[in-house]
Amino acid sequence: MSAFSRFTPLVSSLPSTIPFVGPEAIERQRGRAVLARIGANESGFGPAPSVLQAMTAAATSVWKYNDPENFELKEALSRHLGISASNIAIGEGIDGLLGQIVRLVIEPGMPVVTSLGGYPTFNFHVAGHGGRLVTVPYVDDREDLDGLLEAVRRENAPLVYFANPDNPMGSWHDADSVIAFAKALPEDCLLILDEAYGETAPDGTIPAIEALIDRPNIIRTRTFSKAYGLAGARVGYAIGTPGTVQAFDKIRNHFGMNRIGTAAALAALADRNYLKDVVVKIAASRDRIAGIARDNGLKPLPSATNFVAIDCGEDAVFGRSIVDRLMADHGIFVRMPGVAPLNRCIRISTGPEADMALLEEALPKVLKATGRR
Repeated sequence: MSAFSRFTPLVSSLPSTIPFVGPEAIERQRGRAVLARIGANESGFGPAPSVLQAMTAAATSVWKYNDPENFELKEALSRHLGISASNIAIGEGIDGLLGQIVRLVIEPGMPVVTSLGGYPTFNFHVAGHGGRLVTVPYVDDREDLDGLLEAVRRENAPLVYFANPDNPMGSWHDADSVIAFAKALPEDCLLILDEAYGETAPDGTIPAIEALIDRPNIIRTRTFSKAYGLAGARVGYAIGTPGTVQAFDKIRNHFGMNRIGTAAALAALADRNYLKDVVVKIAASRDRIAGIARDNGLKPLPSATNFVAIDCGEDAVFGRSIVDRLMADHGIFVRMPGVAPLNRCIRISTGPEADMALLEEALPKVLKATGRR
């Protein structure tokens, strides 16, 4: 297969990569429909009815470009967070913001520190901009703050990524530990503090806004994809000092946000009661997943997210066999971490009771079919 002859050397050297194989692709590959979509950390509970109404109303204006300054959403987030709109940047989900942050900071060959086995899309952006990944293993299934800090200092790294709560393990650090880590970083190292799962975390996990808002080397990223149920709308935002977040205006796609997604985010922020209800449902579903795992001799790990990592007790081959058989035999889509020793686990997203019932019925059959239980 021929390709254009003048791609950059960097692009020519990279493999074609899809950080996450989606359930749609799995359906095409296997010729089987997904019956329980509990693998991508979406919200099977969906957005609020008020949000769906706002999206429907916004559809009549979809012929218009979205406001390139994202003024209304910034103002709403400003009120929601109790900070100035000048502290906020809007982007196409956290994934889009991560790509922009890497572009802002990293030149080819520069070291970038992250956790070994952490969020693959961040690694994808680092590779795409020519950065050199420096990875720090998890300790007791949690990201190692001391190890990350040591790696930053050793490598003189200009960028470090840390998710709290964590994906893929669901673990978390308390706010005081996060603040101490952030303040210990060199001033010329930018911290991406990914708080995608902040709404589902226990009290005391997410640092108060004012604790870090005045530090130019910290960008906190948040999303409407998880608890708000808007993964397909692609709406995320970054929090930082005005000087730091204004840098996004130099490189972002100014018409990257869509009107329907923006309307959805505005309505989601306004419907606080629905968010409270969904957080309760997510917690109940976490307990349900954990109970199903224990009933089958597996070990659920504590989780502050909308998923549960389950220690299957063996190795990646065994974990992969469970993931594959759940889909092939029962149409249940789940995922697993990609790096040892995390990949002894599978990862199951929370969802409605119908999905949990399918999982409860299928998992013992899958374990029996493996011949190891």
